[in-house]
Amino acid sequence: MVATVKVDNTKVEDNLQSKLPEPTGYRLLIALPEIDEKTEGGVIMPDGLRKDESTASIIGFVIKTGPDAYSDKSRFPNGAWCKEGDFVIFRSYSGTRFKVQGKEFRLINDDTVEGVVDDPRGYSRA
Repeated sequence: MVATVKVDNTKVEDNLQSKLPEPTGYRLLIALPEIDEKTEGGVIMPDGLRKDESTASIIGFVIKTGPDAYSDKSRFPNGAWCKEGDFVIFRSYSGTRFKVQGKEFRLINDDTVEGVVDDPRGYSRA
């Protein structure tokens, strides 16, 4: 049986996770939810627009944290801003974008996280 982590409509399977990089230093490995093919109103989005929306994504799922993430007590006196398994909000176009087996991921800096949310559904760029 293959264990999966569901990120909205994205499943991160164990065999996929083995291909993901270990974040170094103060970086976080983020999975991005897939963009739905239809808008909330039922209009089918063209592939180009879905790609643009994914690139500008502001929300993701923290898969792994680097060994130095949130370790600087002077910058993070109250501790870590997020942890593995959290859905976080970050700025559009943040981090290093890459794909593994067709799924998009990012490596972002620990101080890029701007908020933590319980449920990522319903959030969009303004």
